[in-house]
Amino acid sequence: MTAAVGELLREWRESRALSQQALSDISTVSTRHLSRVETGKARPTPQMILHLSEQLNIPLRERNRLLLAGGFAPRYGDSSLDDDSLAGVMAGLRDLLDAHLPYPALLLDDYWDVVDANAAVDALLVGCAPHLLEPPINVLRLCVDPQGLAPRIANLAEWSGHLLRQLRHRALQTRDARHAGLVNELDELAALVDAPDGPAVTGPVVTLELETADGTLRFFSTTARLTTATDAALEGLHLETFLPADASTRRRFG
Repeated sequence: MTAAVGELLREWRESRALSQQALSDISTVSTRHLSRVETGKARPTPQMILHLSEQLNIPLRERNRLLLAGGFAPRYGDSSLDDDSLAGVMAGLRDLLDAHLPYPALLLDDYWDVVDANAAVDALLVGCAPHLLEPPINVLRLCVDPQGLAPRIANLAEWSGHLLRQLRHRALQTRDARHAGLVNELDELAALVDAPDGPAVTGPVVTLELETADGTLRFFSTTARLTTATDAALEGLHLETFLPADASTRRRFG
């Protein structure tokens, strides 16, 4: 048990490109003790595991795995999103979706699957293949798939590059095999629509430029995550809200 948790902590430290000295500096745990923990010569307390996890920005679900590897009970819940214990939080997040009308907004899980969306999103999905709109709808796949939004995104290389950079960053942060699989899938889809990583953006923000029957709509997006989550199911949730990037798009939704 002790050796397992030490090895896992070392892997997380190395994934963050931190030396033992660097982790010691930010955690105030001596390098000697860190070394003993990582090699299994010292058994970390649950408080030590959680303290180091916080300094290493380890996701809650992985912190539970570290605790189990150390012989301790998990500390964080991992509920279903429709669990009664999360009802108040989910209701509040859905209120934010409606409050963002008339502009599009989505509530996404940690893998960019749609949990909920406001009514303005429907108008953007016209022409997408039905199988891509069957739950769970993955917005990354939807944007890059040649049967999805890709043919209507005027700046596809730029937008798909932006999405891939976000996903790669998340995959590095979580070390989650599912995130890594999504990276590979999106790379393959981007190649199909000839949309490799886009060039560096020269404007103030990356925009989504979507061609519609009413002309080209231009949006920029904002992302909001819960910073106080103590349940692993909530930690990965994020609100993706779209705002008009030009006057004609604002008039279209006004």
